Amino acid sequence: MLSINDFTKAIRATLILWLITAIMYPLFILLFGQIFIPFQANGSLIKDNQNNIIGSSLIGQPFKSDQYFWSRPSVINYSTGDDAGDTGVSGASNLAPSNPELMEFITAQVDVLNSAKINPTIDLVYTSGSGLDPHITPESALNQVERVAIARNLEPNKLQDLVKSHTEERFLGIFGEPRVNVLKLNLALDNL
Repeated sequence: MLSINDFTKAIRATLILWLITAIMYPLFILLFGQIFIPFQANGSLIKDNQNNIIGSSLIGQPFKSDQYFWSRPSVINYSTGDDAGDTGVSGASNLAPSNPELMEFITAQVDVLNSAKINPTIDLVYTSGSGLDPHITPESALNQVERVAIARNLEPNKLQDLVKSHTEERFLGIFGEPRVNVLKLNLALDNL
């Protein structure tokens, strides 16, 4: 039989846990982020010279022009708001390998890359699990050097050096793979 004393203990324990988990812990994390890692805590936003936000180093953006390095494809179009199909959320297509829609998507990506004379690599053909990946492999960036060099009338060697200087190595030397942030690379390209 439940007594009033047991009932009040349960209510107090619930309130204390709620106070810790719903108020104190989130406030601690918020303050920690703002004090020690404010750039990351505020979305890793990248600004131009006029202090306008032009993107985030954590979220991919579509680049269609031949004057820029192209990003990884996204089934959600990076939620730019340009298309009626944009959902504003991240996610993969969840299409099974046997699904004909997946093969159509892959074939279309390969055709676009071949028509631009870019050697198709996995990350330029397939979307990422989140649909928002801002990185491509150094190989994928180097495969695009000739197209960008022609469009911008630049020496390919200069662009190859730019790709190499913007290649991020493995985290702590062992985690992940070398990668290139496409937005940062394209911003550096504009500053050449």
